[in-house]
Amino acid sequence: MKLLFITPHYVPDGGPSASLYSMLCEELARRGHDVNVICAVPHYPSGKVPQNYKSFKIYKEFNNGVNIIRVPLPSIDRRNLKLRFLQFICFQLGAVLAGLRAKFDVVISSNPALQIGLPFLFFGKIRKKPSIFCIHDFYPDVGIKLGIFKSNFIVFIVDILERMCFKSATKIRVLSESFIPKVEGKGIERSKICLIYDWVDTNFIKPIQKENKFAESFNLINKFIILYAGNIGFSQGLEYVLEAAETLSNEKDIMFVLVGDGPNRDNLIKLANEKQLKNVIFIGYQPREKLPEVLAAADISIVTLKKNISFESLPSKTYSILASGKPIIGCLDEGSDSYNLILRSGGGICIPPEDPNKLAEVIVKLKADKEMRELMGRKGRDYIEKFHSPKYAADRYEYIIENLVKNKY
Repeated sequence: MKLLFITPHYVPDGGPSASLYSMLCEELARRGHDVNVICAVPHYPSGKVPQNYKSFKIYKEFNNGVNIIRVPLPSIDRRNLKLRFLQFICFQLGAVLAGLRAKFDVVISSNPALQIGLPFLFFGKIRKKPSIFCIHDFYPDVGIKLGIFKSNFIVFIVDILERMCFKSATKIRVLSESFIPKVEGKGIERSKICLIYDWVDTNFIKPIQKENKFAESFNLINKFIILYAGNIGFSQGLEYVLEAAETLSNEKDIMFVLVGDGPNRDNLIKLANEKQLKNVIFIGYQPREKLPEVLAAADISIVTLKKNISFESLPSKTYSILASGKPIIGCLDEGSDSYNLILRSGGGICIPPEDPNKLAEVIVKLKADKEMRELMGRKGRDYIEKFHSPKYAADRYEYIIENLVKNKY
């Protein structure tokens, strides 16, 4: 089967979707499928394009059985929303041009439509091929709640683009049960929606030694590490993590470590300096190959989102943390998918978002109970191995794709 994936991010680019799609594409290629990916040159999370990808040309690569076509982008500061939209436009136009002669049986794409709407509609609707539209976050809902989409006109445009992709898609993939009624609320029939949970490479991310090269290089040895690793944006509410750090500033062996990059990083560094927090360090974005060591350096990892955001999103870092065998504190809305995942796995504790006092209290409680932390770590790892492997995801996609081509699904 000839498969065409359209995604802005693909390894070695950053972002959760990059590793998800690389795992899926490589697994499908191992099964004998002809897998082709149209993606952007690496640019996430900062918006900056590496020097070796700055030429305005189409880059063609072949990696682990997958044909990769990379579309050039201008190198920008992603904190500037207008420039970010410029990158979106460049990718969409470039993706269409790069794939004009592509031969494929099915096209699979990730949302948001604001980034991939044009190529998805072109390769699916205009080329008249079966298509799968994969929803990772709900737009424009997330943008409204974060205050990113302030113009009614922008909200209207984003909503129209998402609905166009929903309507055009042959199938819509959602990553959790709670997404299903939201898609149905857009006027989509249940039979068009398919549930495929996110996945993680359990051979790559697994329990390893806490005292590793990453921990040594940043002087994290002999410290009790509270780790946040991921995009440092506006939706995470990391300001409240800094408040918890301030509360625990007299706990000399507790260190809060924030690893990553993003549009809110400079603001948080400024806030930490204003509070004179000696128990907080910021470490820049780490390459994917370092991720197992980064996660292993933690005693406790944090997954956090602002109020009401976790109903629109399920951070894929949750799966990676569980796979690493480390306990999680989830600062999440009760009943959200992330909240339910953590409790269902037994891999951590959930508390309300934006509650720094409660976060500090739970950190102290878990710090005093090593046996509980180790039990949570084992349970989380066991759960991920059973229910969230790349093999599971490839089985589901393969089944759907084969039936789409046969016009039976």
